[in-house]
Amino acid sequence: MGGTESRAPHRAGAIEPEMVIRRYRDADHDAVWELHNLALHLVGAHAGNGPWDDDLHHISEVYLDAGGEFLVGELTGRIVAIGALRRHDDTTAEVKRMRVHPDVQRRGHGRAVLRRLEARALQLGYHRLVLDTTERQLPAIALYRSEGFVETGRGHVSGFPCIFFAKELVAGA
Repeated sequence: MGGTESRAPHRAGAIEPEMVIRRYRDADHDAVWELHNLALHLVGAHAGNGPWDDDLHHISEVYLDAGGEFLVGELTGRIVAIGALRRHDDTTAEVKRMRVHPDVQRRGHGRAVLRRLEARALQLGYHRLVLDTTERQLPAIALYRSEGFVETGRGHVSGFPCIFFAKELVAGA
């Protein structure tokens, strides 16, 4: 994955260009930060900027150099989707920072990033993925369920009611 780029699957009849999914570069920081904040504000899940966002100012160290991954999706050179894997333990990674720009939501971009993260998790030797999302993010919940994630519990993260999910990974599935 490192350094290679690929295109997301093209939907039949779609006129827009295909999204290119690639690994995060330091020059992407400002666009990633902007997309992160925009997406959370629009779904009412922004807790304000604080130490809980520090990972986004140190993506190479927190994700890329620590057994994880951070992907960006581009349309005509503009970052419109992001998603990451963060090492949880030797066999489990956490899906983090899944965001799609509101202008291009519901076009399969989040699904494409998620599937690339799953493939990368297997390459990195992980057998299980976990994640959480706020109860308000109904499209995200539907996406995770449709991709085989199973609800494992509910609780609060940064004051927001959340659903916790997990998925067992199978090579070649």
